[in-house]
Amino acid sequence: MSSSSSRSATPPPHRDPAPARLRVRVEGVVQGVGFRPFVHGLAQRLALAGHVGNDVHGVFIEVEGARAALDEFLRALHQDAPPLATVDTVEARPCPVLGAPGFAIVASEPRGHRATLVSADTATCAACLTELADPADRRYGYPFINCTDCGPRFTIVRDVPYDRPHTTMAPFPMCTACAAEYHDPTDRRFHAQPVCCPDCGPRLALAGVDDRGDPLATAAELLRGGGVLAVKGLGGYHLAALASDEKATLTLRTRKHRENKPFAVLAADLSEARRLAHVGPVEAALLTSRTRSSHSAQDKLGGASG
Repeated sequence: MSSSSSRSATPPPHRDPAPARLRVRVEGVVQGVGFRPFVHGLAQRLALAGHVGNDVHGVFIEVEGARAALDEFLRALHQDAPPLATVDTVEARPCPVLGAPGFAIVASEPRGHRATLVSADTATCAACLTELADPADRRYGYPFINCTDCGPRFTIVRDVPYDRPHTTMAPFPMCTACAAEYHDPTDRRFHAQPVCCPDCGPRLALAGVDDRGDPLATAAELLRGGGVLAVKGLGGYHLAALASDEKATLTLRTRKHRENKPFAVLAADLSEARRLAHVGPVEAALLTSRTRSSHSAQDKLGGASG
């Protein structure tokens, strides 16, 4: 046997498989839930190029890169979506490779029949509550605090796609600090449409009474005194009276023509709710869910609470 035939064949140099590009459509509750920032971060982690945006049907994506990374990308859209999202369908089909680098969140596409769903409002998250209580934070005590993981959604929407100009936050341009958070992919307020602060967002005001300084403290004083208040939020009104004041609740019932149907009772936390009513595991799960859903329960005096 010749020496040349005894040598091992030299393997060909390794080459990455040719990249591919997919056009992806995601439908379900995928607007107002941080889905575009999630897709942006996922694509960067997998070294994929392309773009993501909202339209009247949901979320549209074009994504390009190694085939294995594309497979992982599609898997993650289903299985690792943001907690507030509900992914109903993910459709992907090949499209021509462009070779352009980078991944971006692009402008929404407003044309077409409105069919997408928007997330429900979500209770203030732990991170925002920490900022709310921190005297050193610029949002200390700010009642309209929110981020990608929490805050108003459905009640502020005027149209879709879900973008700030289509919400009740449109009249409040972001200040420099809020805009920096909004455009920073590493910030939890990245592309959070309602983002605001005391410098640029809504402020508390009390109408119908003489100016007594702090609107919140005055409102609490009026409630303790038996008053009925209309509390206007970012997306609507909430009528409030002190639940333990029979005269105040009777006044509210008379005005609302609501003689028997239970009113919702606001409680500071689960322990306070358990002091007022019988709260079982189902009720507790609803009351502590992200949406802090209301639920009928038997009060400890034998009546029904809403």
